[in-house]
Amino acid sequence: MIETVVALLMLVNNEIMEHRIQDKMSNCLKGKRLAERTNTGDNIAYKCGKVKVELEENIDGSKSIKKIVSSE
Repeated sequence: MIETVVALLMLVNNEIMEHRIQDKMSNCLKGKRLAERTNTGDNIAYKCGKVKVELEENIDGSKSIKKIVSSE
């Protein structure tokens, strides 16, 4: 299923390496600040945004990002 969600993205050398669904933008920005404080890598950046994704349902009923379709 394809939906638009708020996601926290971790970029390494400008390529998306990790992505996590966030319930709202304020929580995403909070997580971004925390990650930036604890990160020591020079080539790592974090970004929050609305992203159109393909979701998959996990065995416990939660949803995770299977594939990013496009970012807004």
